[in-house]
This record gives sequence, structure tokens and C-alpha cells, in this order.
Amino acid sequence: MDNSLAITEADVYEVLRECYDPEIPVNIVDLGLVYAVTLDGANINVTMTLTAPGCHLGAMITQEIQDKLLGLPGCGDANVEIVWDPPWTPHMMSEEARRKLGIDD
Repeated sequence: MDNSLAITEADVYEVLRECYDPEIPVNIVDLGLVYAVTLDGANINVTMTLTAPGCHLGAMITQEIQDKLLGLPGCGDANVEIVWDPPWTPHMMSEEARRKLGIDD
């Protein structure tokens, strides 16, 4: 097996940082929406949430993530699971994201 194409968790997070909620100018990682990344051979599994259960952009965000992950060399499949527990709060954002959005702790 050629391990030169083995995808790392760092590779996945780098791609996820290119994905945005179109309503918020901060990537989904810094927003704190990504709860877990697991690698199963060539398959990537992302467990994440959205800022609100009623977010009508969830399908679009999920599709963008899958498309970008499938573009990684060596990726066999990309699965995105949306979960609601724990519920997202602004406290899950990175310090940089809170600063950018003007949210104080």
C-alpha cells in the first residue's frame, strides 16, 4: 500500500478551515462547529453541528465539506454527520473568531 497518499487529521482540518457558514465570515473550525474528525482508512468522517437547528444552509454546508474533502488525494469517501448534542454556543468559538465577530467573553 502506498502511504504517500495517507490522509492525516491535520489535512482534514486544513480543508475544513476553507469551509464557511455563508452567514458568518468565520470558518467552521474556528466557529467551533466541528466536534470530531475520524479517519477509517481512506474514508473521512466528520461530526459537526450548526449554529442553530433551524439553519436552512445545513445541506449546502454539508455538500461543500464533502466536495472539498473528496478533493483530497487518497480520499475514498467523506461523510458528514450533523449532531445537536452538545448544542453549539458562541463560547465554542476560538478567541480569534470571537474577536473578529466582536463577541466578548
